Amino acid sequence: MPVFDVAILSDFRYPGGTSASIAAEVHAQAEAALSTVLVHVPSPHQPRALPFSPRISDLLRDGQATLARADEPITCKLLLVRQPRIFTEDLAVRPEINAERTVMVLNQAPGDVGNPSRYYDFAAVRDRVHRYFGADVQWAPISSQVRELLLRAEPGARLTSTDWHEIIDVAHWWRDRDGFVGDVPVIGRHGRGDPVKWPLDPAEIHAAYPERDDVRVRVLGGGDIAVQRLGHKPANWDVVKFGAEEPQEFLRTIDFFVYFHDPDLVEAFGRTILEAMASGVPVIIGEHFRPTFADAALYGTPQDVRRIVAELYADPARYREVVGRAREFAEQRYGHQSHLTRLADAGISSRLSPVSPRRTGPKTPKRRVLMVSDNGAGMGHLSRLMAIARRLPGDVETVIATQSYAASVAHQEGFLTEYIPSRKALDAAQPRWTAILRARLAHLIELHEPTVVAVDCLPHPGVVEAVRDHPELVWVWVRRAMWQRGVGADWITQGKVFDHVLEPGEFGDVADGGPTVADRPNAHLVPPITFLDESELLDRETAKKELELDDRPAVLLQLGAGNINDISSPIARICAHLSGHGFQLVLAESTIATRPMPRVPGAKVVKIYPVSRYLRAFDLTVSAAGYNSFHEQIGFAIPTVFLPNTATRLDDQVGRARFAAATGVALTVEDPASGELEQVLDQAVRPEVRAGLAHRCRELTFTGGGAAAASWLSSLPENTWRMA
Repeated sequence: MPVFDVAILSDFRYPGGTSASIAAEVHAQAEAALSTVLVHVPSPHQPRALPFSPRISDLLRDGQATLARADEPITCKLLLVRQPRIFTEDLAVRPEINAERTVMVLNQAPGDVGNPSRYYDFAAVRDRVHRYFGADVQWAPISSQVRELLLRAEPGARLTSTDWHEIIDVAHWWRDRDGFVGDVPVIGRHGRGDPVKWPLDPAEIHAAYPERDDVRVRVLGGGDIAVQRLGHKPANWDVVKFGAEEPQEFLRTIDFFVYFHDPDLVEAFGRTILEAMASGVPVIIGEHFRPTFADAALYGTPQDVRRIVAELYADPARYREVVGRAREFAEQRYGHQSHLTRLADAGISSRLSPVSPRRTGPKTPKRRVLMVSDNGAGMGHLSRLMAIARRLPGDVETVIATQSYAASVAHQEGFLTEYIPSRKALDAAQPRWTAILRARLAHLIELHEPTVVAVDCLPHPGVVEAVRDHPELVWVWVRRAMWQRGVGADWITQGKVFDHVLEPGEFGDVADGGPTVADRPNAHLVPPITFLDESELLDRETAKKELELDDRPAVLLQLGAGNINDISSPIARICAHLSGHGFQLVLAESTIATRPMPRVPGAKVVKIYPVSRYLRAFDLTVSAAGYNSFHEQIGFAIPTVFLPNTATRLDDQVGRARFAAATGVALTVEDPASGELEQVLDQAVRPEVRAGLAHRCRELTFTGGGAAAASWLSSLPENTWRMA
């Protein structure tokens, strides 16, 4: 008898959000190679002759789930029960299911504002579910709205601490848009026909969906209800029967998604709203949805719709900003990865890293990778690519193409290196720079004949155009996470052009509040990447000897390249404080610094790459919290005081440093201009504090991701590697 990862029990005939939610979770599970069995239990509230939802039929046809037979017992790791109204009466046949864990997903509230128990009696449903599946069932509301109303009906209900929220595959729904749909704004909405889904007051319908020549209205499903309440069909309305168009295609025909409903209705979640966000359509909804959609939606009353639409339609840049923010929110909070994470918390882990289908070609391989890096403020982009390249198998050739001033470093490390002058170096306008970068990449592709191009930089327009110019190649975006909250959504969107995303891990990933690509089906995550493995570090005696250090404690200061913020201001104070405690001072000067490191009496300045090879010589480091140095010092258990760079455009060094301090692996100074600097240094000079930091680092250390990234890159399906 097979043991399924997930069993989902429900009535699969529901035409709306229930079936859409189930289908989304089954898709996510299938992408992670998890097995799903569907257990159909008819609801007493559904017509007997109603067929399965097309969404459910499609996933069964495609083999993404198995339909359970009524006469066979089911064994699974997790049983998800959906739609509590199934249990408003005793089941005619009790399904035989043996599950390690059972979760009842409360995707509908017991009632509404006027009657908290209008749809079902929670206590009666709970008693039946416990009788069928045991008293250990976990009760998980789908949203804060359902939670609130359920507790109003049954104050003593024991619910999970977190909601079992909806999920969506943004990549499936997203459509790139080239301007507005027509010459006037197009307002629309979609959903099943239900009277409670529309405002009761005709004046509110008129306000939300105006009858005017300077706007069009499209309605997919339920439009006849609104027409009946208005008493006529407005001339500018296009009413489409539910099911006549696919929601994905319908959403491409509107500019704004506007949704208002019966004031007594408590919307369980608002899946159609999420679908609009994922499709790139701004949504205008009531304030009561804010707990679910935060700042990703536009809020108001029906009377505000006309003003909001007019303002956004007149400001395309702001329109795009709203779209990008909503898309980022949908991916981050409700993407597939959020579902896989909660399954992992239940002990059900993905069996593979999801990958996209590959293009076919001749079987005889020519294995060459072109690695392209940004210039950056430091050497993070280039170092990550070199960390991967130096671990690739011997039969995979590597060409490094970089905009960094440190191209000579890559050459010294033994890589065939090409230099691409950056936009800053050329002082070029954006259109000229786009053309230059596109042409330069085309030349390198023709010259070196790679089959895979790995890009560790932002997807600049020149890069995006190069990807589209060369669809015969496999393009991988090496995308460092931990971006700052609220920025970079446009880059995430542009990154859709890549075949794969390779994401180097973050020790502080739980503190990552920025946009994410981790939930994309073509994303592959590896542990944090460092240029060196711990075994490659020099031993303490050798490192001290090569740096000409004596037996006194030594501190290494590496505060970055100095190309973003002024690193000189805190250095004198740090050096004075630590030298006063008997520390030898070593200042690491970046190989790409545009101005020299300030000279401090008694301090040694070194300009070596990689400086991490010498880390065992030091009893303490004072460092910026860039990706490379952060993971090297924590991974190699070097006591560290982090001074996060606050002037970076994307990199959230503050979040990274705060997480390190919170977990006890490092100390952090967020305001070096204040007395906080000396207070933290006073802690760092104490041997017992440094020993505690090193001990904590060793407890929480991680394996190097460079080898894992190289292994993944070199083990792409055989037909990835084609003859040039």
